Amino acid sequence: MLFNVDSNCSPDLLYCLAQMGHGDELVIADRNFPATSTAIHTGFKTLISMPGFSALAAIQTITSLLPLDGFVDHAAVRMEIDGAPDEMNETHTAVFSFLETKIPEGAGLGHIPRPEFYERARRAYAVVQTSENIPYGCYILRKGVIF
Repeated sequence: MLFNVDSNCSPDLLYCLAQMGHGDELVIADRNFPATSTAIHTGFKTLISMPGFSALAAIQTITSLLPLDGFVDHAAVRMEIDGAPDEMNETHTAVFSFLETKIPEGAGLGHIPRPEFYERARRAYAVVQTSENIPYGCYILRKGVIF
């Protein structure tokens, strides 16, 4: 038990977030994402599961502890919908609306094609898999610094 730590933050997630450094990236994956096979290529090597969580709920929990990077163009990116890169689905809209309140001044939110997302995810520090049901409900958050 710890003060001021969201009770939804598992010990594995808490350990992962504490181990991350400035610029490390964290994948928030929907239930369709190849999370286990991707996680073995990351720095953390082990999949972190958040069963029962939507992407938004997981990101709300994570960003209660994790600062987002303000020294890059995009503090977070979403997976694009195949064939409709500028279209945003229900989860994209909800997550980006929330993240707008969390990103540092000067940083933005972006989107990348699904194949590029998969490659970038393999270079991330860790993968968190949610129970998000909406396809393309995947995000990459970049850790910032605390001043």
